[in-house]
Amino acid sequence: MTRSRRDFIKTSASAAAAATLTTGPWIRLSSASPNDTLHVGLIGARSMGYGDLAGHLRQPNVVCAGLCDVDREVLEGRAGDVEEMTGTRPRLFADFRELLAADDLDAVIIGTPDHWHCLQTIHALEAGKDVYVEKPLANSIAECDAMVEAVRRHGRIVQVGQQQRSGQAWQDVVEFVRSGKLGDVRLVKVWGFFDYGKGLPQVPNEPPPPHVDFDMWLGPAPEQPYNPSRFHTHWRHQWDFGGGLLSDWGVHLIDIVLWAMDVRKAPRSVSAVGGIYTYTDRAIETPDTLSVIFDMGDYAISYEHLAGLSKSYYGRGYGIAFIGNNGTLVVNRSGWEVIAEERDDEPAMKPVPFVEGVESNHERHAINFIESVRSRKDPLCTIEVGRDAAEFAHLGNIALRTGSRLIWDADARTFTANDEANDLLTPHYREPWSFPG
Repeated sequence: MTRSRRDFIKTSASAAAAATLTTGPWIRLSSASPNDTLHVGLIGARSMGYGDLAGHLRQPNVVCAGLCDVDREVLEGRAGDVEEMTGTRPRLFADFRELLAADDLDAVIIGTPDHWHCLQTIHALEAGKDVYVEKPLANSIAECDAMVEAVRRHGRIVQVGQQQRSGQAWQDVVEFVRSGKLGDVRLVKVWGFFDYGKGLPQVPNEPPPPHVDFDMWLGPAPEQPYNPSRFHTHWRHQWDFGGGLLSDWGVHLIDIVLWAMDVRKAPRSVSAVGGIYTYTDRAIETPDTLSVIFDMGDYAISYEHLAGLSKSYYGRGYGIAFIGNNGTLVVNRSGWEVIAEERDDEPAMKPVPFVEGVESNHERHAINFIESVRSRKDPLCTIEVGRDAAEFAHLGNIALRTGSRLIWDADARTFTANDEANDLLTPHYREPWSFPG
């Protein structure tokens, strides 16, 4: 499912070259022709979307062609931020389709909630725009598949916001795991203990604020009342809009596992246990406690999270442990190390002391997207890479929601003998929005 070792070496070299472009506190493209100005728009301006836009605007000859958001207060505030940063106030849009119709728009960043990623990406592709879309790729497996097909049909550049792909430390980890030095890897352990996973306290529904177009915010999701505990940021704990910690943080970590283990197949089975065990008084539908096992045939991938906590395995609140017969490589954004096993009181391999990482690779990822748009070569995180990581996350959530041991037929894109699980593959879009077909 992930790229070959040859592609890994090629992209690692590209990222290493990008690492030499650091000048002061920001990473910048080394040069760009004045005639090669890239006009970038943003849909979803509140949080990660604006962070992605700012990383693009710090590069030479990248300008903001417009901002779009359903929250007028967010839109006006971000317009001021862009004006302060660039000296020019961008055009503002309440409807993303109007932004996509702009003749001077080359590429669009999509930072909206997960349930909007599919439609907005496909509309952008149909409008002839390149796309940087935040992770997870979409809120369902069928949406991911529709996006992959649309990208290849329209021949556009799409970068998925799994920014760790652009980090040199992560690339070094992938290369080390693939070297075989750890011996046979029998278990890859992934965990994410985050306080925000517990959501907000339950509060009554209320009318949406006058500055929010809540019907447009819902978009294709089922009609429902506005609730401040299920809105900004905390929408990801509701199944209609997101997949909880597994599809939010877990997808970043699972992506590295698939890359390092060179996964090219679906798991033999997926099973999960968990639920809302502690925060029963919170406005959440996704589990505060979750354990998932992906049976890969000759090894297993495990994923765990406990919302509301921050300390976990190997002294890290989140991370990955590649557990081999010779040693264990432990990594998160702070860095990585290798802990050697012992045989007959001797280390089974040479340990690797802690190697410091880079907490954020967002700007490197933006640079890679810009370079891909100009060269028309695939970025580091293609649509297929984003689909694969999101697929594993959705498989884990569907296993939990159905209480099933799932058998996934990746070729047929369906579960074997499980109608309940198959019904969760494709969302039921609310009119007037239609599922892309």
